[in-house]
Amino acid sequence: MMNAKELASVYDTIMSIPGMNEQVKIDIKVSRKNALLLTQAIRKALMTTPGEHGHDLLDIASKESKQELTNIAEEFLQRTGLIELHEKILKL
Repeated sequence: MMNAKELASVYDTIMSIPGMNEQVKIDIKVSRKNALLLTQAIRKALMTTPGEHGHDLLDIASKESKQELTNIAEEFLQRTGLIELHEKILKL
């Protein structure tokens, strides 16, 4: 098994492949329930401490990439009209 430094090097190489920074359009249809769950999953993943659950791409992701994921989660809430519900769930 690779150590954290070796794994980070492999992930960095993968993220450097030409075209990885290109914008793509993803057109999906999901239920409001799953949009809410996906938003929670994104936010929870971004709040973990690096190495907390092994080593993965989130450990080496740039601040900009993490911010973009946060923006995507926020957009899910806006498009599904679940901002208020999400805020109330966070208060629980």
